[in-house]
Amino acid sequence: MAVAAPSELKKSDFFAFLGLSRKLNIDAADLEQRYRALSRQFHPDYFYNAPPAERRASLERSSYLNDAYRTLKNNATRIEYLLKLEGAMATSNDGAQSANAAPPAGLLEEVFALNEELDEIRELRANGAPADQWKPRLDKARAPIDAKRVNHEAQLQELSRSWDTLVERNASDAERRRVLDELRERFLERNYINNLLAGIERELNS
Repeated sequence: MAVAAPSELKKSDFFAFLGLSRKLNIDAADLEQRYRALSRQFHPDYFYNAPPAERRASLERSSYLNDAYRTLKNNATRIEYLLKLEGAMATSNDGAQSANAAPPAGLLEEVFALNEELDEIRELRANGAPADQWKPRLDKARAPIDAKRVNHEAQLQELSRSWDTLVERNASDAERRRVLDELRERFLERNYINNLLAGIERELNS
C-alpha cells in the first residue's frame, strides 16, 4: 500500500493516505483493516530508539492517520471532506449551519410553518398550558421535518452512488461538478434539518 512520506502529507489526502479511491461508499471492514495496518506501521512505540526526526515523522503520520480514519468512517464527515477536497465547498465550517441561519430554498415552506407553530406553542407554555395541550402540536409540527430528513438521507445515498460511478469510469469534470453541486445542496439542507430537529428536542425537554 503506497503511503505518503511526512513531508508529503500536505500534498496527500485522507483517501489516498489509506490507499482508497475518492469514493463515498466505503467498506467499513476494509477501512478498519487498512487503519490497523498503518497504525502498527507508524505507531510511535516502534520509533522509541529512532533519531528525533524519525520520531517526529512517526507522530505526524499517526496523527494524520487518526484524522483520516475518524473522517472517513462516518458518512456525513466523509461527504463533507470530499466536497471540500473537490473544491465544491469552502474549507470553513459550512457544514455546521445553524437552524437560525437563512433556511435553504428547498425548506422555506416547512421552516415557515414550523416557526409559526413554535411561536404559538411557546406562548401556550408561557401562559401555563399543560404539556398535553402543546406536546401533541409539537410532535405534529416535527413530522414534516422528519419526513424531509428521511428523504434527504435517501437522496444523499443515491448521489453518493452516482459519484462513485463517475469515479469508476473517470467521468468528465462537468459531470462530476453536477453531482458535487447536488451533493453540497443536499448535505447543507440535511445539516439544517438536523439542527431544526435538535431545536425541537430542546423544546420538548425544556
